[in-house]
Amino acid sequence: MARFSISEGEYKRRIERVRKFLAKRRLDALYLANATSMFYLTGYSFISTERPAALVIPFDGKITFLGPLLEKDHVPLQTTVIEDVRTYLDYPGEKHPIKYFAEFLKDMGLAKKRIGTDSKAGVSGMWGYKGQPLTEGLREATFLDTSELVPSMRLVKSEEETALMRESAKWANLAQTLLQEYVTEGLWDAEVALAATQEASAIMKKTLGPEYIPLRSTYPVNAGFRGQIGEMSAIPHSTATPRTIRKGDVIIGEVAVDMGGYSCELERTMLFGKPTPKQRRYFNVMVEAVEAAFQAFRRGAKCSDIDKATINVFKKAGYAHLVKHHTGHGLGLEGHEPPWLDIGNDEPLRPGMIVSCEPGIYETGFAGFRHSDTVLVTEEGAELLTYYPRDLESLTVS
Repeated sequence: MARFSISEGEYKRRIERVRKFLAKRRLDALYLANATSMFYLTGYSFISTERPAALVIPFDGKITFLGPLLEKDHVPLQTTVIEDVRTYLDYPGEKHPIKYFAEFLKDMGLAKKRIGTDSKAGVSGMWGYKGQPLTEGLREATFLDTSELVPSMRLVKSEEETALMRESAKWANLAQTLLQEYVTEGLWDAEVALAATQEASAIMKKTLGPEYIPLRSTYPVNAGFRGQIGEMSAIPHSTATPRTIRKGDVIIGEVAVDMGGYSCELERTMLFGKPTPKQRRYFNVMVEAVEAAFQAFRRGAKCSDIDKATINVFKKAGYAHLVKHHTGHGLGLEGHEPPWLDIGNDEPLRPGMIVSCEPGIYETGFAGFRHSDTVLVTEEGAELLTYYPRDLESLTVS
């Protein structure tokens, strides 16, 4: 039977790795304020706000969540890894939450201990949060920067993580199909996005059944265009467009699917109507760069090698001046995470890494051209997890 989330056993193995790290560094506890790191180690997902929240993993003691009272009943619904929950009413409160946190840590026997942390302030500092650093309330404790611990653990995916990414990619292909089918002249791109998201999410839930829920997003599927319609497709991080879809538009569709909190990335450039010679030329060069990137995923390759491969294609075609970003980035729990497929990053690719491959070119006032695929790095090279068609004929909407 397929799993739709990380197993309790894997979370326990992650905690064991953390405690081995603590022993090696002679630390008494790990204190985390980053919500993604908390989820990675425990499976607990919550909405980060101005209200401080933290996870404390003692070398010897109960794994404890510190946070607002509104999370108290939520924790046991999502995880058994967290063994204790300590709360305050709200922020800023009659007594500031960070003062509660200092008291909680003292009660846990950590007042004079060595504590690794990803935030010496003790909080993620979101949404206008203000408060004194946690270190002021625990002056006899020693805080050491261990902010790279969890991100380094996340770089190479386990078999369970890879399986979730494969499942995410499978449903992304359905959502991209619906996006393409629903493109209609005169519709606002948001209308098409909502229709495709709703239908793909409903089919996914009906198929997978009651065991499936999205863990880090509101909907199972998020499909849309972010305003990348016509001339706005030349803005890679566009968020919206004021006009409706027209014949002749270049359209970039994007899909993400939450599977156990993990998501693939699938993007396709589509042509609405018969492509012009210029559109065809730009599209084909972009696809050539994609293929060059795929070929560069080989044993011993570095992140920079992938970016260089696509840059060379664009230079040869005379389009290097139209490049606005590097070739890709890591995928998993966040839309963008290490490693970066960038000419300035000589980090070796390792089997088990999962990255996006998305070389693109963009001419302001005309259009942008970008496909994005999810790629699993293997011992011999790479495996494509997303498999939606990439050729111009398949992506031309009549």
